[in-house]
Amino acid sequence: MSVIINSTIKSNPLGRWYIELNDTTKDNHMAICLDVYEYAIKIEEIGAEYGGDIDVVWSAEDNVTPEQINEVRMQMNAYEMEREAKINQ
Repeated sequence: MSVIINSTIKSNPLGRWYIELNDTTKDNHMAICLDVYEYAIKIEEIGAEYGGDIDVVWSAEDNVTPEQINEVRMQMNAYEMEREAKINQ
């Protein structure tokens, strides 16, 4: 059975988004990621603890704008393309 990792997009008082990761199997196991690169590293670290058997559940707080969600999505897509290009070299 996969471990569920909650990834919540949040916004700070200055309007800058960040991603909060919560491991649902551990109490008070939370990480803050300020960009998608940091997020990728943290997800890989958490995934390694469980042999890669994780499911990521995304959500966003109410104060996160559609533009911020789109920015995260676009950065994640760019990261994936960059990662695939490195693998295919």
